[in-house]
Amino acid sequence: QVQLVESGGGLVQAGGSLRLSCAASGRTFSNSIMGWFRQTPGKEREFVAAINWSGDRIYYADSVKGRFTISRDNARNTVYLQMNSLKPEDTAVYYCNAGMRDGVRLLPGDYWGQGTQVTVSS
Repeated sequence: QVQLVESGGGLVQAGGSLRLSCAASGRTFSNSIMGWFRQTPGKEREFVAAINWSGDRIYYADSVKGRFTISRDNARNTVYLQMNSLKPEDTAVYYCNAGMRDGVRLLPGDYWGQGTQVTVSS
């Protein structure tokens, strides 16, 4: 079992930056692909970024590529999402996800954090 706790969300002006953190606990953490999804009320939850344990497989949604950077510190059981050049359309609740699978398509895992709100003002 995996427990995930996100932090780092907040209110920021367009063009600004935020860094999200996801602290994980549980024996499956070291074997999992972890990532971030986001969701706005009335819309489907969408994939943002993902990274495997060793960091040699990294995935980004086209909408954030070049602006967001995902990383992980396995010694601290923590995954990060550095978000730069933020836009109002990045406003959403951001959720950490563990146990993802990278088949033909990148699929979400079974473990989710509680979410952290990111609001970007224009």
